[in-house]
Amino acid sequence: MQINSAKDLTVYAKAYELAMRVFELSRNFPAEERFALTGQIRRSSRSVCLNLREAWAKRRYEAHFISKLTDCDGENSETDSSLDFAKDCRYITVEQHGELTSLCREIGKMLGSMIRYPRAFLTPNL
Repeated sequence: MQINSAKDLTVYAKAYELAMRVFELSRNFPAEERFALTGQIRRSSRSVCLNLREAWAKRRYEAHFISKLTDCDGENSETDSSLDFAKDCRYITVEQHGELTSLCREIGKMLGSMIRYPRAFLTPNL
């Protein structure tokens, strides 16, 4: 399969799924969390996809590509930590936490592989 866009990447699809699941679950967080945990977990989970799109746009330059992928990985880790807070505050179930943190780990492994082996994704300089 030819990859024409970051949207064609499996890691993008998984990150998008995570962001949408986080959005749906966070709708049930208490109102007092609106500007704290709710906003933060939504921003960090969405930021993985957004930074992947930026990385894809900068894949002509290996250092820029890796830098944006590193941002993705950091946002993914932040989402994982926010999920811990959501579980410990009893906003999500242990089962939901397990499913979502497992998805975070999977995304993190994919990003780590892209960071370690970026050349497969780079555009040749013309």
